[in-house]
Formats: sequence, C-alpha cells, structure tokens
Amino acid sequence: MTEQQRASDETDRVDDRERPTVVTEGTVEALVRAKLAEALGGKRGMVEAAIPTLTFTISYIVLSELKLSIMLGVGAALLLGVVRLLQRSSVQYVVTSLFGIGIAALFAMRSGNASDAFLPGIIYNAVYAVVLSLSVLVRWPAIGLMIGPFIGNKEDFTSWRGNPAVVKLASRLTWLLVLPCVIRVLVQYPLWLADSNGWFDAFALLGLSKVAMGWPLQVAAFAGMVWVLARGRTPLAEEKREETGTAARDPEAD
Repeated sequence: MTEQQRASDETDRVDDRERPTVVTEGTVEALVRAKLAEALGGKRGMVEAAIPTLTFTISYIVLSELKLSIMLGVGAALLLGVVRLLQRSSVQYVVTSLFGIGIAALFAMRSGNASDAFLPGIIYNAVYAVVLSLSVLVRWPAIGLMIGPFIGNKEDFTSWRGNPAVVKLASRLTWLLVLPCVIRVLVQYPLWLADSNGWFDAFALLGLSKVAMGWPLQVAAFAGMVWVLARGRTPLAEEKREETGTAARDPEAD
C-alpha cells in the first residue's frame, strides 16, 4: 500500500467517525418500539402488571378488608413471579409490579384508607409529566435523549441536537408520552379526592381507571408516535435527498 493510499484510508476513517448517522423514521420508530416493548414487557408483561391491582381492587370491593386485600394483591404478584421462575423467564416485570403494589400498600396501611393505595401512581404520573414537559421546554426532549446514543455523531450522543428536524420530531414524540400521564392525573386525582373526603365511594372507579389507563394508554401513545413518524416521512426524506445531492455535487463543476 502506497503512502497516498494509507493517507486516503485514514481520512475516510476520520470522516466516518465525524459523519452523523442519517436519521430516518424507521430508525426512530424501531428505537421507540424497542424501548416501549422493554418498558411494557409485551402482552404478558402488561397482563402481569394489571393482575395484582385487579386482585386488590376486587377483593376489597367484595371483602372490605384492607389488610387481606393487600395480602391477596401481593400474593398474586408473588404467584406470577413463581411461575416465571419455574419457566426460567425474566421476573423483571413481576418485580416491578410487586414493588408498585408494595408502595401502594404502605400508603394505604399508613392512612387506613384503601383509596390511598392509588395515590403513589397519581403522584408518579404527575411528576413524570412535569419532568418530560420540562425536557421539551428546555429543548432536551426525553425521546431525543433516549435515541441520542444511536444517532448522530458516534462519539457525541448530543450531536442530534444540531439537527432542528430531529429536535422537533423528538419533542412531538415526547409530548405523546406526556399525554397519558396527564390524562391519568386528571381522571384519577378527582376520584381519589372525592373518596378521601367522603363525597362518594370512588374506590371501584379508581381501581378500574388505573387498569384501563395503564398499558392501553401507553399503547395508544405509541400508535400516536407511529402516526407522527409516518406523517413526517416526506419532509425527512426530502432532507435526506438534499443532503445526498449536496454531497454528490462536484464543487469544481459550479
């Protein structure tokens, strides 16, 4: 290999490191899909997350015994964990569910009010919505942070912020994650407030709303993300063609 060829190869390697990965809808959609599937645990993970809450809610409606209902809810989570262990599959989502119902039990047992079991979830969604909203307002949208390590300059995961189209897309996708949290708080907090103040018995509605507004809203949010990505396909495709055309143009030909 001549000295000139070695110099050319070295230049190509440097250019490859500095050249940002082309951002496409497929890239973003695949990453969002993978992260969402990881968070929800697939169909089985979503069902396992709902069973302990349903067990607790139904048993309290039927028995009106707080401690027993909590024990049954925790027992359901433990039983799901045992099944996972016997099948030698991941217990990650069962542990998450067990942790959630454990925190809920602490709130309910501390106050003696069964509806307080739903208060941690309401607080979590409120905080999550605020944090995600702030990330968009300061132009560091959470979705961009999530996909940052996989796009843009490989040695600088913040390089995606240099592309206004990507920042705008990530902001829209992040707002779609905020929406389910806001809906849950707007529906569940008034129900909790009414039950806690004795205005009316809203416990059953709280339990049902928690399940109904859990993974179904997350799936709806993902469907919205897919729609936004599909809707934005043309502008990004045009941007990609413009970049390709600019790169292919011979400077000496002008």
